[in-house]
Amino acid sequence: MQKPEITTEMGAIRIADEVVSTVAGLAAIEVEGVANLSGGWGTDLAEKLGRKNFGKGIKVEVVEEETKIDIFLVVEFGYPIPEVAENVQKEVKTAVEVMTGLTVTAINIHIVSVQMNKTENGKNEMAADAENVE
Repeated sequence: MQKPEITTEMGAIRIADEVVSTVAGLAAIEVEGVANLSGGWGTDLAEKLGRKNFGKGIKVEVVEEETKIDIFLVVEFGYPIPEVAENVQKEVKTAVEVMTGLTVTAINIHIVSVQMNKTENGKNEMAADAENVE
């Protein structure tokens, strides 16, 4: 399937899904209360080895000029989760629509973990991961 394109008088503009996910990721991580994005163990390991991925934890589906986005978040302990999630939805929608010209039809937020603030030695005091909850 060919990527959606914006046609101008000078030619076509095609925006890769990875660009949309990077824009969404950068907007999401700026929201107060978001500790991190979770791309799963493989992506997290790659980052620890020094390879930054600003689109991690973001799943993008683009059809024609519309996009649906799933975001997998780690929230800082003490912040109201519904409020953080709604703020992420607003910020990501604005950033993606302004920067890409696509219409965002849905932003689904998945809270996968809660992270405590870091102590003086830089380690997390506690983390509650969705994977560890039965």
